[in-house]
Amino acid sequence: MAEPTGSSVIPGMHYRDAAAAIEWLCHVFGFEKHFIAAGEGNTIHHAELTLGGGMIMLGTRVGEPPFRSARDTRGISLVVADADAVYERAKANEAEIVVEIEDKPYGGRGFACRDMDGYLWHVGTYDPWQPK
Repeated sequence: MAEPTGSSVIPGMHYRDAAAAIEWLCHVFGFEKHFIAAGEGNTIHHAELTLGGGMIMLGTRVGEPPFRSARDTRGISLVVADADAVYERAKANEAEIVVEIEDKPYGGRGFACRDMDGYLWHVGTYDPWQPK
């Protein structure tokens, strides 16, 4: 197998309305549509969205999963250039802000919010890849 050209860790999610989630994620967080495979009845079988060097994959949730979701205790982290601008877009698009925007004691500036399906997103300027 060839080495991936981007991140080898790619979070995956299922949404009740994946098409709406794709538009929301692109508009609010700045994701770009890389690939979308439409399913039957206005569903999304598989979608890939990119942001910088990262990617998420998502699709339409069909039925209830056989396990309890960890979305209440886990989150996805996004490193952005302007956390205040993303914060304003998130608020304007009905994200549930769970941690207000603030300067972080470990560096950077950020906030946390939930999207339309309750997934937790940590958004900020702190870059964990930078040398310490």
